Amino acid sequence: MTVLPTSIRAAALSAVWEPEGAYHLARTIGILQCGAQDPAHLVTRGAHWLAFRNDAGATTLRLVQRGTLRSARIEATAWGPGSELALECLPRLLGAADDWSRFDDPVYRETLPALARKGRYLNPGLRLPTTGRMLDAVARSVLEQRVTALEAKQSWRYLLNHYGDPAPGAGDHAPAGLRLPPTAEQWRRIPSWEWHTAGVDAQRSGTILKAALVASGLERLAGLPNAEELRAGLRSVPGIGVWTVAEVLQRTHGCPDSISVGDFHLAAYVGAALTGRRTDDAGMIRVLKPWAGDRQRVVRMLYASGFRKPAFGPRLSPEDHRRR
Repeated sequence: MTVLPTSIRAAALSAVWEPEGAYHLARTIGILQCGAQDPAHLVTRGAHWLAFRNDAGATTLRLVQRGTLRSARIEATAWGPGSELALECLPRLLGAADDWSRFDDPVYRETLPALARKGRYLNPGLRLPTTGRMLDAVARSVLEQRVTALEAKQSWRYLLNHYGDPAPGAGDHAPAGLRLPPTAEQWRRIPSWEWHTAGVDAQRSGTILKAALVASGLERLAGLPNAEELRAGLRSVPGIGVWTVAEVLQRTHGCPDSISVGDFHLAAYVGAALTGRRTDDAGMIRVLKPWAGDRQRVVRMLYASGFRKPAFGPRLSPEDHRRR
């Protein structure tokens, strides 16, 4: 895998990353997008526009895939003070550090569930991305605690539109509404009534505020390997439990083994896919045990296979916290 030298074009830095083997940009970084209208990750005419901050400052990053699945070329253009660092970190963001060699080994593959093998066959270009942006991932994952996906997306969109800064200037090329996630200071400034307007209850907003207070410590966790010290550091923030840790590490560290224990749907889905019966968290951990180290890969491939579990009983319904 190589990164070609950057060059200055129209006040922007650009680079090209050429992955080895099959690669699919949208399926790789799709997990980073909080809904199709995520202000920090918009897709227009096949281009992915990401807005974020790194140690050097705010960045707008445009990603486009050229070539074919088996011979891909990712063209990246970045604007803003963090552009150079963003391009230096580009391969990790795009999943260069993610190693599927064991998963794809013919001997190991034969041990996998049939649905996981199907999912991998249909999605050979999927990688697990690594952002390293801890506070952004924590805030988003906390918003997703105990609510529907629709509610979480609406809350994230509202808070970024009202408290995130505009993304640095790509001029007329950038899609309208592209915004940076709030900084730690900006999260702390959000008034209590605005959390309610965004549909966020006091427990979740309190957790985000506690995370913002220790944001510098959280960001240092990005440099730790995916190990117990990293998990303990995240769990030291009151309100962050095992589910949130797993959701964060799937995005910040491309963790191939983090499964979201405590998820409203996941255990029942995995049980139905692998045993034909719904199960609880303990049952999910038990049936996934043979693939320890790759459990997140297995789960992603189960979803990628197109399998859908039978629907019984009521769905989790949205709640309106704004009148509480």
